[in-house]
Amino acid sequence: MKKGLKIATIGGGSSYTPELIEGFIKYYPELPVSEIWLVDVEEGKEKLEIVGNLAKRMVQKAGVPIKIYLTLDRKEALKSADFVTTQFRVGLLEARKKDESIPLKHGVLGQETNGPGGLFKAFRTIPVILDICRDIKELCPNAWLINFTNPAGMVTEAVLRYSNIRRVVGLCNVPIGMEMGVANLLGVDHHRVRIDFAGLNHMVYGLDVFIDGVSVKDQVISLINDPKNSITMQNIHAMGWEPEFLKALDVFPCPYHNYYYKSGDMLEKELKNYKDGGTRAEVVKKLENELFELYKDPDLAIKPPQLEKRGGAYYSDAAVRLIHSMYTDKRDIQAVNTINRGAISSLPYDSAVEISCVITKDGPKPISVGELPIQIRGLVQQIKSFERVAIEAAISGNYGMALLAMTINPLVPSDRLAKVILDEMLEAHKDYLPQFQKRREIEWKI
Repeated sequence: MKKGLKIATIGGGSSYTPELIEGFIKYYPELPVSEIWLVDVEEGKEKLEIVGNLAKRMVQKAGVPIKIYLTLDRKEALKSADFVTTQFRVGLLEARKKDESIPLKHGVLGQETNGPGGLFKAFRTIPVILDICRDIKELCPNAWLINFTNPAGMVTEAVLRYSNIRRVVGLCNVPIGMEMGVANLLGVDHHRVRIDFAGLNHMVYGLDVFIDGVSVKDQVISLINDPKNSITMQNIHAMGWEPEFLKALDVFPCPYHNYYYKSGDMLEKELKNYKDGGTRAEVVKKLENELFELYKDPDLAIKPPQLEKRGGAYYSDAAVRLIHSMYTDKRDIQAVNTINRGAISSLPYDSAVEISCVITKDGPKPISVGELPIQIRGLVQQIKSFERVAIEAAISGNYGMALLAMTINPLVPSDRLAKVILDEMLEAHKDYLPQFQKRREIEWKI
């Protein structure tokens, strides 16, 4: 008889892994994990060993009977797993640097999960996640796939549409970060805060905000007008909002809305950073080097506080809380990426959405919100259109679909510029985009 839960983490050499390990330690024994398998690719072997050894010291210090395994063999890790978590980056940080710098060179926002950067991250990631899904189907068909890999919404939708896996939940730390931000802003315990979330990954809104069941949305919207009170993330510069705009919007925007409602300001800021010291990828690379130097310390047996600068704050709270609620059938409310099933009537029934859900042993049950408010509906629908076309291009390698996806993204100003950026990025990432190379070879033969 099997004792305890087996967790397989794809991308186990990530700097985020100590966050995850801390979460499993925190929730033990309510979540009786007996094995955590950290998996990575050959290029990530050194980091896997460093972070894996830290993970072993963390569980030893905590005195919990969790065994940590390190491997480059994904199939071995997946055998009989109960939960599979994914947190990988195809092409590593060098690919992210290209995602950000190439669009910026042409005067277009190059954020890693939005615009051209997010598009190419999807192109590289979706074929890999579908390959992982084939292994899950064979080796642990009853496992739940908890995806934290960005762009989480597109990855979740690709799995739902193009794999045989239905037990999948996409996860992002933005909603829990917004909850924590409201709690800090109002000086209350996080557990007293509830936000009714609806939208898409990195395009999610708080339709209402509650403390102990009483709406405080107007108060929160009024407070976040001030840049000092902005609820944001380490990787997104807080600028504040025009008070009249935010009042008229009448919903609580997420940090990533800065890229859409303040595109010019964000572009100006990103271009300045690019010229002065490089892209966010270069900042993250420096942070990661510092983190892994810390991780090497044989006396370190906790998650170092410096990890919060990485941008993954509350990752363990979000990921392990979700797994715990599913395992215990807790039926609490959390915002995740899952199949819509009519909960947001403004979006297709079978699309992936980010929405508040009741979390059960059978997966997330979306809480119906009906039509999105008219003032946000069009932008959300445009991004969903972009996501659907992008996923089709990622799987087919169709150049025309890739150009269409790039052009309909609201951060790209024209089809001409979209084509220039697309061609340059296809060349820059060609080693990770065989589907486009194969497609071109077929077209050339024809």
